[in-house]
Amino acid sequence: MLGSKFKLLLEDRESAPALIHRLLTEQAFGQWKRYAVAFALMGVAAGATALCAYLIGDVINAAYVDKNLPGIVTLALVTAALFAIKGAASYAQAVMLSRIGNRIVAQNQRRMFEALIDQNIAFFSNRHSSEFMSRLTTGAAAASQVINLLVTAFGRDLLSLIGLVAVMVIQDPVMSLFSFVVAPPAFLVLRKMIRRIYGIARNQFTGGTRILETLQETLNGIRVVKAYTLEDVMRARLEANVAELEHESNKWARVAHRASPLMEALGGLAIAMALIYGGFRVIETGATPGQFFSFLAAFMLAYEPAKRLARLNIELNSGLVGVRILFDVIDTPSTEPNDDNKPALQITNAQDEFDDVRFSYRPNEITIRGMTFSIEPGKMTALVGPSGGGKSTVLNLLLRFYEPDSGSIRIDGQTIADHSRRSLRRQIAYVGQDVFLFHGTIRDNIAVGKPDASEDEIVAAAKAAHAHEFIMNFPAGYDTAAGERGLQLSGGERQRIAIARALIKDARIILLDEATASLDSESERLVQDAMARLCEDRTTIAIAHRLHTITHADRILVVESGAIVESGRHDELLHKGGRYAAFYRLQAKDEHLPTPVSAASA
Repeated sequence: MLGSKFKLLLEDRESAPALIHRLLTEQAFGQWKRYAVAFALMGVAAGATALCAYLIGDVINAAYVDKNLPGIVTLALVTAALFAIKGAASYAQAVMLSRIGNRIVAQNQRRMFEALIDQNIAFFSNRHSSEFMSRLTTGAAAASQVINLLVTAFGRDLLSLIGLVAVMVIQDPVMSLFSFVVAPPAFLVLRKMIRRIYGIARNQFTGGTRILETLQETLNGIRVVKAYTLEDVMRARLEANVAELEHESNKWARVAHRASPLMEALGGLAIAMALIYGGFRVIETGATPGQFFSFLAAFMLAYEPAKRLARLNIELNSGLVGVRILFDVIDTPSTEPNDDNKPALQITNAQDEFDDVRFSYRPNEITIRGMTFSIEPGKMTALVGPSGGGKSTVLNLLLRFYEPDSGSIRIDGQTIADHSRRSLRRQIAYVGQDVFLFHGTIRDNIAVGKPDASEDEIVAAAKAAHAHEFIMNFPAGYDTAAGERGLQLSGGERQRIAIARALIKDARIILLDEATASLDSESERLVQDAMARLCEDRTTIAIAHRLHTITHADRILVVESGAIVESGRHDELLHKGGRYAAFYRLQAKDEHLPTPVSAASA
């Protein structure tokens, strides 16, 4: 009956027994030898504590009953030795547990990172990055904390309590009964408190995540915050988040420590009863004072481990919130599983084909509608059209950030879904409008395209991207820190660094996503020249809103509402007088550019 009930508890993956069972089998078991050593050291410390309590009785009797000074000296030296042994054992087990805990935290951080990095782009699109940072720090540490809590509870506290209770029973079995008056009322109160602990601890995690989210958004968007004078808004948001977390933390403190007054009162009552009974025994029945003091010492020493064991369930339920957070991430099915077992994609000409491709980011919201086209190898093909038409989705599908709902995408006649993602992406260089630079030096960021690149290769790529000159103007040159997200550099400089790392990658396919959209004329000229070198003799797909930047393209595809509505060269499309010509005339007017006669007459 009991076994079947426990089995049902283990089947509920969210229950405390199931989580503890999983922690012990998946994580603690691998460290069982170290835990066994730590447990043995705790046993030594518990035994030394119990012996010290027992010897107090002999010291009292030797001093006040037998008047035996040599005996007192001997007992004092033994007691000192026991305390030294206890100190050494406590130190050794604490270091051992810390090392085991650090190993488990490191393993969980790796497991969580692996679980996250195996997700596709869609997984992260509706989540805030601060959530994952909180989960990585809180969840990874929670497993170690819970396991160490269990080990210390049963190794240090339970063993100490057993030893000290044994001393109490040996010295006076009847008086030992008084110590147990504390247990029933205490467990009754603690049982009611546990139900509230989980919800409060969960709210604390959520509140901490919101604080991190506000801080991260404020720092990352500090230019917008300053430009729009949002300081008071962000301050108010942080204040609300902090106040909410403070409220939940105070609530946790009230609930978690609610048992302390009752425990102290019951403990005082038990001591009072023991004092009365012990005094009666010494005065009226002739019992030795050593027995009484030994019992009292054992009782006082047993009080703290007993109180910690009584609070164990509260501490466990609080810590298991973090464990649930850990397993939530680790157990998330991979949305971009490793497919390195598939054959590598071999690209020679780099001819790209979309064959009746359909795709939707969300149900009932079609983004790509039966798109069919071919990209000629070694040529530049431009995608133009209104925002939201599906241009960037084409690049996302080609990079396999998302998989098409139907149809196929081929490179050199090979369906990319039949080959490994890694082999595909290694042969594609991507430069976007919003350039992301990693925290590190300029050299590090260029070498992202080729981690084993030599210094000469890095400098050559920078020169080809028109980046070498401004890099050398920095005092530290290529060792200049890029800053978080590259904020040390201007937009044009970041773009040229991105082009340099694309150049050094030497990929057969180049994807450009509005790479000059936010640049001034001078920066645009330099970036355009750098991109021309990047795209030379390579298959290039470029997305552009500023149409004058792609007039030289070998082919222009007009994408609207998820479909190709026009196709041709710049001059051909102008003469056709369709959607492209309308877009071009509108931009020529807005940008005060001369409208070509062919476009005006179309």
